[in-house]
Amino acid sequence: MSKGDPHATSASAPYAPVTLGEIKELAGVGRPTVSNWRRRFSAAALAAANDRRPPFPEPIGGSESKPLFSALEVADWLDLRPVPDTEPDGNGKIPTYGDRFRRGLRLRGLVALKHRLGSAETLIAQALAVLAMRGEGQHLAPEYFPEGLQDDYDAADTDIRRAVSALVHEIGSPGKAADAILGIDEDVELAGRLESDLVMDTVPREIVALVASLIGPNEGGPDQRSTISLCAGLGELLLGMDGGSRGRLRGHGELVAVEPDPLRRKLLEYRLLSYEMYTDVCSRPSDLDERRWWGGAPGAEPWTFSTADLVLASPPYASGERDRDEEGPMWWVREAVRRLTPHGQGYAVVPTWTLTRTRGASPAPTVDAREQLLVEGSIEAIIQLPRRIHPFRTGAEYALLILRPPAHDLTARQVLLIDADRIARRAAGRQWIGEVAQLVLADGEAEPQDGRPFPARSPRPGEEQLLDGRSILPAHRLAAPEADIDHFEESLTARRAAMVAMPHLRDWLGDMGITKRRTPIRHRKLGEPLTAGQLKSLTGHRIKDSDIGSAGLPVIGREEMLGELPVGQRRIALEALASYSAAKITEQGDVIVFAEHGVRCQVDDVGGCVLLSPVQGLRITSYREHVAAVARGEPDHPDALWMRPHTLAHLIQAPRNQYRGSGSLVRRVSLRDMDLPQLPAEEISELEAILKETARLRADVRRQLEALDRLATRISAGVADGELALRRR
Repeated sequence: MSKGDPHATSASAPYAPVTLGEIKELAGVGRPTVSNWRRRFSAAALAAANDRRPPFPEPIGGSESKPLFSALEVADWLDLRPVPDTEPDGNGKIPTYGDRFRRGLRLRGLVALKHRLGSAETLIAQALAVLAMRGEGQHLAPEYFPEGLQDDYDAADTDIRRAVSALVHEIGSPGKAADAILGIDEDVELAGRLESDLVMDTVPREIVALVASLIGPNEGGPDQRSTISLCAGLGELLLGMDGGSRGRLRGHGELVAVEPDPLRRKLLEYRLLSYEMYTDVCSRPSDLDERRWWGGAPGAEPWTFSTADLVLASPPYASGERDRDEEGPMWWVREAVRRLTPHGQGYAVVPTWTLTRTRGASPAPTVDAREQLLVEGSIEAIIQLPRRIHPFRTGAEYALLILRPPAHDLTARQVLLIDADRIARRAAGRQWIGEVAQLVLADGEAEPQDGRPFPARSPRPGEEQLLDGRSILPAHRLAAPEADIDHFEESLTARRAAMVAMPHLRDWLGDMGITKRRTPIRHRKLGEPLTAGQLKSLTGHRIKDSDIGSAGLPVIGREEMLGELPVGQRRIALEALASYSAAKITEQGDVIVFAEHGVRCQVDDVGGCVLLSPVQGLRITSYREHVAAVARGEPDHPDALWMRPHTLAHLIQAPRNQYRGSGSLVRRVSLRDMDLPQLPAEEISELEAILKETARLRADVRRQLEALDRLATRISAGVADGELALRRR
């Protein structure tokens, strides 16, 4: 078939009338926008304002509550309205809502055919088969057809071929029409409208754009690098690496794809043919080691396609409950490394849970594979991608691994960690893609919190390394002093401000010995004292709302930590608590932590509180004995404790730990990945004294404010009710 196909539909083809709801859907706007267009641009409104612009089309039928409009009249009117914040196309034309509307009209014919065929996947397969035959398929002998192509093409009836031809005529090429049908086109997502599961696992466009930026030019020609795409899916990464000029890649013996799923494998073959690319698509990686004429063009003798200059991998998403699968995402990453040429480079998209799993007592294939990659130096960079980057799996987080061949000398090899989620929060739109690409390509300088290299294994004792069995997620590893802040000057300024606000504390404030540190300080992760037993973790418990009342032990949950409820308002009776044997009760000196969307801490100076999930607690194991010793009259020496409660609370909620969060829906900070400075015992004791006194002073001020608020409330209420009279003494 060609553009001269008798079933091709011209631009003037008749369309069924459309409702206001269909105008909204096809133009890609909200219902209020359509109502506003109809009201502001009605013939009467324009005449009253002496405005000569064309009015919004009048209804041609329907009812007053559900009017019908001519589709072509609406399309012509929408041609006058450019889409805001869009870039001109290759011809310098700004896209309009009319372009979107017409494209949606073309797709509406295909959507209507789904109900007749009974399956969205059947419709997509037959439509892609028609496009494949319009592309490279028309030049192939039948023996080179992918399996099922001839059957799907023959099964496509006249209506499907007519709708596909109209779509090609509207969009411009079979390849772009295939993208629209599969939901890969940015403006048209037919697979989504058909409610097909195919769109659930497609690689997000932002990830495709990032990988394409990192690969650089790889268009067809003598300089095209050989490519293997593992878990190729619908070919998003494969076709995305030539910067949008799809069809210029040479498929004959230059690239090959591997896709285990039969349906996706078939659709990928059809899509490649629609771009005039005849490329082998295998079902398993072992097929790459078979001697054959790759690309279907026999040469002097067959060869294997075991390795390539570029290896792409996007393993299907798997939830954390399957992290012990032998062939999980990390297995595919190792397979990608094994397929690299000596100077090749790989790119693999993985869920972030593969990076956060810690080493335990039982074997864990995910952690084993990850550590093996680090040991052999095969990971060049780990890019934590922005959260909610996937439009359908909004609860999943992803990372991009940049891979390199294993090396014998690992002393100079480091792993670049980049927190693209942090970069995306301050960058507008897709600017984060360019910033991340600059960091990877060494064209830019990163803030320490955004990205920096880490050794996989450090030769110097005490230096942080990635091979320590902990999470290697960039958000959990990256921490640095606050940028552009002179802590010494800021502290002096804060002390002077406190003196002005509270003159009665001038002597106490003046006695604080604040100096600049002259020697570097070492930090250690909170997981170390937890593992060593110096700290004990207290997990919050889930308690039924019906068991919480106004009598018994105080409970501390999310509301108390956020200040929405005062501590002590919610309580649980001892009889009700008896049914929750795992519930934790705090002791004096326990630090209560709420680590969602930042870190909030408070010290329980009394004890006897019940922790509600997601609130957690930290207990300094030697603190209870220390309190007992002080109660007996023993002196409190500075070195009596390795850490003190108020000091611990303030250090772990310092800004350097606030940004270590992960999680797509709720940002949680891992306690074990927070860090603490290793301070001399004298400094810890002095800091504890300052923090305890400031806590006492804050409590006094709060009591004063509460007393003043109560006084103002009662007097104004008495006057309002006419029972109080005020006079000046």
